[in-house]
Amino acid sequence: MNEEEGKRRLRLPPQWGIDPVPPRLRRLRGPDFFVLWFSLGIGLLVLAAGALLTRSDFGLGLSLIEALLLIVLGSVIGSIMLGSAGLIGSRYGVPSMVSLRAILGKRGSYVPTTMNVLQLIGWASFEVMVMGEAATSLLRQPQGSVVNYLLVALFAGFCGLLALGGPIVVVRQWLEKFAVWLVIGFTVVITYLLFTSQPTVMWGGFTSDTTKLLLGLDLVIVLPISWWPLVSDYNRFAKRERGALIGTTTGYTLSNTWFFLLGAAMIVILGVGNVIASILTLTIGVFALFLLLVDETDNAFANIYSTAVSLQNFLPKVKQPRFIVTITITAVLLGWWLTSLGGLEGAAALAYESFLFIIGAVFIPLLGVLVADYFLVRRFNYKVEEFYSDAKRVHLPAILAWGVGLMAYVAIAFFHALPTGATLPAFGLAIAIHFTVSRFLARRG
Repeated sequence: MNEEEGKRRLRLPPQWGIDPVPPRLRRLRGPDFFVLWFSLGIGLLVLAAGALLTRSDFGLGLSLIEALLLIVLGSVIGSIMLGSAGLIGSRYGVPSMVSLRAILGKRGSYVPTTMNVLQLIGWASFEVMVMGEAATSLLRQPQGSVVNYLLVALFAGFCGLLALGGPIVVVRQWLEKFAVWLVIGFTVVITYLLFTSQPTVMWGGFTSDTTKLLLGLDLVIVLPISWWPLVSDYNRFAKRERGALIGTTTGYTLSNTWFFLLGAAMIVILGVGNVIASILTLTIGVFALFLLLVDETDNAFANIYSTAVSLQNFLPKVKQPRFIVTITITAVLLGWWLTSLGGLEGAAALAYESFLFIIGAVFIPLLGVLVADYFLVRRFNYKVEEFYSDAKRVHLPAILAWGVGLMAYVAIAFFHALPTGATLPAFGLAIAIHFTVSRFLARRG
């Protein structure tokens, strides 16, 4: 192999940045999206979120039957919202934050882009923290040791390399050929061992008050919603819109339901507050935890990759690899800080719950604005130029609707202004305001 051939082989896959993906490179089909979003719904942090439903110390203390009903309902609602958000990317080949330029204006899109970058760096930090914690447990080393911190950096580095490869490489070469199938097989075994580990499963009854139940529903919906600000970063590689919608919705619904239930059930059945410790108590817990750890890498990859794509909404000329390296280093530093808080057994668990509700407050009403604009106001009809040269500077009516929806979510979720969950009222209010104001302005010319 001569020097020129060596350079060609070391060249990174195409980095499309914020430009529309050419039709010839839109290769992913419905089954590909099912695997991708099913895999992204699997993870130790999803188990930890499920545990928050039934934990009484840092969580809501719901019964298992209450948690199950909320999990099914919330997973269906959240996954439909997630799949719908990806339709703009599937049709126009643009990433999520760029798609908001046609709705909020180019400068207006910078606000959610900033918030998205912050939440994605937060997710990446939680991911590498929990991977480091799990691997430390597998190696039987004390949490907070030098080994623990070293593993956090090691996993972050590996996920950064996946991000350099890009979505098509990760889906076709990593998930479909290896990671997701092993995890599915062992998760079936984990489910069987968990629900047969006790003579009877304590499902409990319906004893929790309405406020707790609705907060639990918000918590379940937030997980799929947390992915919508980056869904088009991947669904823009879709060969067909319909396949991407069905694959995304069904894949995430199934895995989110499954892993939320496992996390909630581990607390009730095993009585161990930490999901990693709970897995290790099972007969094949070591192998199961190892495989979950393998699959967790795709979640951190998605967060690192999409942070880079989102940053290109500000700085389109900066190449993705530079952003990816910087983001990976940041995730390591924040992952070390979360590790110092005690991980999932310490204050990081409480920080995780608050983090989820903050994500809901910011992005659920923004999704309402997107749905209203794309489905009701514009009726599936944008021009590609509206995402680029013809984008307005700022579209104030859309930003107003988002702001009102955000305040409604905060008032309900954090200050209990209404005896309801925050997700659906904030989402519906944002839709109603944006649609009404847009129609009024259209009539006024």
